[in-house]
Amino acid sequence: MITGGRISVNGTVVRELGTRVDTAVDEIRVDGDLISATPPSKLLYIMLNKPVGFVSTVSDPHASKTVLDLLEQVEERVYPVGRLDADSSGLLLMTNDGEFANRLTHPRYHIPKVYRVRARGFVGRDVAKRLTDGIDLPEGRTAPSDLRFIEYHEPTQSTVIELTLYEGRNRQVRRMMETVGHPVRELNRIAFGSLRLKGLLPGTWRKLRPAEVETLLELARATPTPRLEERREKRPYRPRNKPVVVEPERRILR
Repeated sequence: MITGGRISVNGTVVRELGTRVDTAVDEIRVDGDLISATPPSKLLYIMLNKPVGFVSTVSDPHASKTVLDLLEQVEERVYPVGRLDADSSGLLLMTNDGEFANRLTHPRYHIPKVYRVRARGFVGRDVAKRLTDGIDLPEGRTAPSDLRFIEYHEPTQSTVIELTLYEGRNRQVRRMMETVGHPVRELNRIAFGSLRLKGLLPGTWRKLRPAEVETLLELARATPTPRLEERREKRPYRPRNKPVVVEPERRILR
């Protein structure tokens, strides 16, 4: 039985979860990636700091660089857990454990993912409230999120925020920011569940420790999204006032 992801069997997209397949004869793909019917002899869990320019897929005929190019030393065939688009960077998990990947990406488990976002313009309190309450996208309203103000950078007229999502839609952060009129200039995922992107330079990776894998699986339980009011009490949004450029006083010479 297969559950979650955009699943296709022999080229046909599966419309219902719980579809049964014959792994001996059926070709199974999740989000376009071929899933082997043979169970891996060794389970592997990797945290990668994906640089900009690499696509998060194991094969793409239109892409010059995929994340697998960064894992040439890894003999096992691994797959991305979720996605980061080519223009985004940061923490990406890779594994050959299908159940682990499903638990961390299924919407009902609400695994938090934290993004450091540099957005165009000044993101004020009203916009922040819209982002945390939920944004109406064509496929439906987004779940409530957390937002923390970092800084407003006057020279580039951009705001740096940290946005925590409890769901994972295609290019969700970028589409949310475009909807509120503050397109993304830079996007970096800095945390996934209990993992934070520390000590890894762009393009490098490390294996997860057994305790880290266990903690992630412990987080992946069917629970409701944390209440918005409770999250706001812990991390209220307190942006600095947008800097005001004061014209120098002009003196009249007599």
